[in-house]
Amino acid sequence: MKYEKEISRRRTFAIISHPDAGKTTLTEKLLLFGGAIQVAGAVKSNKIKKHATSDFMEIERQRGISVATSVMSFEYKDVLINLLDTPGHKDFAEDTYRTLTAVDSVILVIDSVNGVEEQTRRLMEVCRMRDTPVIVFVNKMDRDGKYPFDLLDEIEKELNISLHPLSWPINMGKEFKGVYSLYDKSLNLFTASQKATEDNTVPIPNLADKLLDEKVGERDAQQLREDVELLEGVYGELDTEAYLGGKVAPVFFGSAVNNFGVKELLDTFIRIAPLPLGRATDKRFIEPTEDKFTGFIFKIHANLDPRHRDRIAFLRVCSGKFERNKYFHHTRIDKDVRFSNPYSFLAREKDVIEEAYPGDVVGLFDTGNFKIGDTLTEGEMMQFTGIPTFSPELFKELVNKDPMKTKQLEKGIRQLTDEGVAQLFTQHGGNRKIIGCVGELQFEVIQYRLLQEYGASCAFVPLAFYKACWITGDKKAIDDFVRFKQSNVMEDKDGNLVYLAQSEWFLNTERQNNPKIEFHTTSEFKTAMQN
Repeated sequence: MKYEKEISRRRTFAIISHPDAGKTTLTEKLLLFGGAIQVAGAVKSNKIKKHATSDFMEIERQRGISVATSVMSFEYKDVLINLLDTPGHKDFAEDTYRTLTAVDSVILVIDSVNGVEEQTRRLMEVCRMRDTPVIVFVNKMDRDGKYPFDLLDEIEKELNISLHPLSWPINMGKEFKGVYSLYDKSLNLFTASQKATEDNTVPIPNLADKLLDEKVGERDAQQLREDVELLEGVYGELDTEAYLGGKVAPVFFGSAVNNFGVKELLDTFIRIAPLPLGRATDKRFIEPTEDKFTGFIFKIHANLDPRHRDRIAFLRVCSGKFERNKYFHHTRIDKDVRFSNPYSFLAREKDVIEEAYPGDVVGLFDTGNFKIGDTLTEGEMMQFTGIPTFSPELFKELVNKDPMKTKQLEKGIRQLTDEGVAQLFTQHGGNRKIIGCVGELQFEVIQYRLLQEYGASCAFVPLAFYKACWITGDKKAIDDFVRFKQSNVMEDKDGNLVYLAQSEWFLNTERQNNPKIEFHTTSEFKTAMQN
């Protein structure tokens, strides 16, 4: 329990949403409140040269979307907040899924105009798999959208989670006047031009107070009183335990771009969000209060700074204390490693740190030793679990357009696939390379980054495969299978055999014909094999 004080002041969470719901804008406003940045970037504006702080790759700044998870740390009211801004685009869902393994809670952004969208459902399914505590932020209340009560019904029904409003909007669209915090009984009136650092909170412990009529007008004051009476009758007090168990999601309303409702969200978040939580390993459950250090790699990013060919592995500290220049044990390769320049991040800005505690995310310079899911300890041999690789949905053969740059292409594709943006399959006993992705946009990003960062020009040829399955089982049965299905058997980056099935029918047929072979659609089988 040595580090209890440090653990108690940390909150680590991810912001998730459907594309264009305003996730990156909300991230920027939270950073403004924390004093981490002075000017918010304009994600999609051509007029403003300052780009969104959390979008650090050139292609993100060109397209106005996030395609990689960004890590940002800042302090707010003596609480150290580790914020992970994830890609909203469905083609980068796997990066988001892995990021959710490294956080303790989530803020889900929903567009009040469009309501619940497809990607929102998929992300919530992942949160539910882990019972991750969720806070909902209903954004864009300054636009004419769905009626707040209708939105609550839609979210509960579509996402299969109970809601509990902790703030309530006064009108919407052009008539939007602000939000009333049900949590601390205060009215927040903002104007569109207001800076995040200005505080315009009016405490109204009693809604019968005439001050409310003065501030928002009689008609709106009366409507707010009726709405709050109904809400308090239906929802009552927030059950914090139900929220921490992932059963109830507090809801806030606002407009991130105009700073409506963001402060209420942040103030309440630091009060109710979970402290750093424990994690499961293949040997035992690790509690954050344990004295000895443990942590795992959940993300790798090559060429964070294009001027230096660096490669950063992002480590989530799970227990004990991480220290600069101290030797830790890399359990997969059974080797001791130390780090002279570990970093904390504010997107592209990096600061060398001396120590880190449970909940913190540390950037480690990596010379190629790390893969996603790798575990560091103070000597204990174990591996953190629950960081799977899923079967891709699209497959394309990688074609080298410039034979003079073969080495650069080889290095580039290996490093990019180590990041987890795609999966690399090499023909068993041959040189043919196949890239597997979740969505088309990933191929575009890979092609762009290979050219920009490695000087390697490539093309992709679509292939008609249905699914990639890792195969395990009886050695002789596998050897025979590989011999007969040579053109469909590949190796992944770790040398595991993978069968690429042309269709569901082919996969089912092979399962029936080969009872001694197991076909796995996620890499979780590796954990089962280790146990």
